[in-house]
Amino acid sequence: MSLNDILDRLFPAGHMITVANQVITGQAQTAQGMVAVLGTTDAAAIDHAMALALADFVLDTVEQHPGRPLVFLVDTCGQALSRSQELLCLNGSLAHLASCVDLARRKGHPSLSLVTANAVSGGFLSFGLMADLAYALADAQVRVMDLRAMARVTKIAHERLVELATTSPIFAPGAESYVRMGGIAAIWPGPSADLLASALADAATACAAGDRRQAEGLARGGRQLAAGIAQTVRNSATGV
Repeated sequence: MSLNDILDRLFPAGHMITVANQVITGQAQTAQGMVAVLGTTDAAAIDHAMALALADFVLDTVEQHPGRPLVFLVDTCGQALSRSQELLCLNGSLAHLASCVDLARRKGHPSLSLVTANAVSGGFLSFGLMADLAYALADAQVRVMDLRAMARVTKIAHERLVELATTSPIFAPGAESYVRMGGIAAIWPGPSADLLASALADAATACAAGDRRQAEGLARGGRQLAAGIAQTVRNSATGV
């Protein structure tokens, strides 16, 4: 499905969206009012310039449109992999983008992300997963690291990781695994203005109530330890 088709189905009341260097920015009308729309398209490899462009748009929205919800459209093959990008401190640019999204949340801007095609690695972690709630289309591909790359990093045999992936969503790629882990709230059968309106209302609640993804992962059986460990750390920090 083309980006224009996705936009028209999400925002039938109208949108003013531009695409430059695979970066999406603009505004759109929804049943919940105007929203700021930003993201990436065409399986973009997010580089230094893209990360800064997205961060700038978030900061401009915070300054010019207090409280306006943010809708992130995610289609990325991950962070750009090159020596030049590393020398430009791409990790710092991605961290800056994540910090800007966090600033928007603390300033009262609800946010949600929708994976429209691909969500991979640091391009997803620093952007789409920073939203209050994340969703994915039914045919979206979601993964942080492919099992062969994971085998090289963890020194666990690829065959063993394939075996583990059959029983644990932590090792298994796919949007369904991220639903079980609490990272993705739900999978949509297709772009929908009605689903978007409902998700925006849920994002506003999530923005005010705080992150519940660890609890959701525990309830769905995808992450059995994260919530308890996080609570232990919080208790230790407060002396409880």
